[in-house]
Amino acid sequence: MGADTAGRGVIRRAVAGQRRDVAVGSLLGAAHQTGEALVPVLIGLIVDRAVVRPDGGALALWLVVLAVVYAMLSYGFRFGARAGERAAEQAAHQLRLDVVRRVLAPHGGAEAGRPPGALVNVATEDARRVGALNMALTLGIAAVVGVIAGAVLLLRASVPLGLLVLIGAPVLMALGHYLARPLEHRSQAEQERAAHASGVAADLVAGVRVLKGLRAESAAVARYRSTSQASREANVRAARAAALQTGLMLTLTGAFIALVALVGGRLVLSGSIGLGALVSAVGLALFLPGPIAVLAWVGAELAKARASAARIADVLAAPGESTGGTTEPAAPSAGELRLHGLGHAGLHGIDLTVRPGEHLGIVVTDTAHAATLLHCLARRCDPDRGRVELDGTPVTELAPAALRSALLVAEHDAQLFDGTLLDNVTAAAPAGADPQPAMDAAAVDEVAATLPGGTSGRIGERGSSLSGGQRQRVALARALAADRSVLVVHDPTTAVDAATEARIATGIRRARTGRTTVLVTSSPALLAATDRVVLIDGGTITAEAPHDDLVRDHPVYRTAVLT
Repeated sequence: MGADTAGRGVIRRAVAGQRRDVAVGSLLGAAHQTGEALVPVLIGLIVDRAVVRPDGGALALWLVVLAVVYAMLSYGFRFGARAGERAAEQAAHQLRLDVVRRVLAPHGGAEAGRPPGALVNVATEDARRVGALNMALTLGIAAVVGVIAGAVLLLRASVPLGLLVLIGAPVLMALGHYLARPLEHRSQAEQERAAHASGVAADLVAGVRVLKGLRAESAAVARYRSTSQASREANVRAARAAALQTGLMLTLTGAFIALVALVGGRLVLSGSIGLGALVSAVGLALFLPGPIAVLAWVGAELAKARASAARIADVLAAPGESTGGTTEPAAPSAGELRLHGLGHAGLHGIDLTVRPGEHLGIVVTDTAHAATLLHCLARRCDPDRGRVELDGTPVTELAPAALRSALLVAEHDAQLFDGTLLDNVTAAAPAGADPQPAMDAAAVDEVAATLPGGTSGRIGERGSSLSGGQRQRVALARALAADRSVLVVHDPTTAVDAATEARIATGIRRARTGRTTVLVTSSPALLAATDRVVLIDGGTITAEAPHDDLVRDHPVYRTAVLT
């Protein structure tokens, strides 16, 4: 499905979900515009019936009528704008929820190729722009009613003037839509640049400690300056397009009103209309630029909304990492994990059985092959050949959410979130479970001791207040606290000192007693605590034995874990 088609689908959903408020706002807005159009007509009637031929009673009566009309248009504007604004905010809120749900969906994939700042920009500014279309639609419908009401009233005063408006207004609207096309393209480029700048800023802030440690502040500043300047230039181009579109529309609108006034003046001079009709015609001519300008503004808002809707649709339609599967795993899961002839992206013919309750180490000499293995186990991708089974059931047949309730793959780059240390540890823990054993196993007590408030201390976005080793320990404690039947952990101690690593190796073994545990690592301390180790070299299993035996007898293994 093309980007334009998908974007239109997002817009249709955003508008359809707020039909009631849009309808109410449009109706009240139409009442406001009709009242605005009636004001010059009523003034013209007052001139003809109470001023040209002085009549105090008639003047009082028509002034009361005028007051009622003013009350009606004031009420219509107030409550119509409220309904339109509510529709805009609710639609934007729903779009934000849709984007966040897609980003957080268990099957993932939406974040691929998009920095966090870009996704934030889509969920905030793009959602706001699409939601604002409801307000624009409300005002646009009211403006159309206003133009029609003005034309009808002009027809009653003068057929030539009415026809001029009825023909000229649609032409003006069509020109406005045509002039908005460059704005749509530049608005999309502006949002792309702004999202990229946000993403770069978020990455730089998250890595500020590393940048300072490498003394790369100047390079980071230069990179952000370049990105920010590109965003600014895109914003200026979009603003120029908007200014040009608005300026041209105001010029065309002014020329159109001047034409109406010119025709009306000639009709007065010829005696075709009277003084009251002239006043009404001039008043209506002054009224018409308002709704016509609103229609031009609606065109600009539609252009921006279409550009933002295409970006939202791109996120929502991002392919997931795994789909399908409806079977629930056995409860409770025995924890037997089997790989049968697994082949994918460099791995081939992997046959491996992890027995229930076994503590298994896996050493992979190629980091790319390790990532592929983890992705297949986590079902972030399905293998090209062979299969992965949990308790005898292929994982492709298991519902993704149900699979993750039994098998957890804790990857090396697992992220923490802004909150307390305890909140991070217990994020996936069963309700009511005691997190202390997991924290003891991962040596998190040392981390808590460095925080004001201990385990209740906040660790910042992505654990920014912690060192790399501290973040690893908190992430490991979170994986252990989840208490899954099968836990696969990838390099959980690469930034931890040797003494702490030895403590963690013992702690994992103790915390996972009776539970299936797979450690994909090259850490001698962790591997020494396993029941056996499997070596994958060149994409195939080349050795399988206890750690000490492999260190003594296998040169490739010895090189992989001791150098």
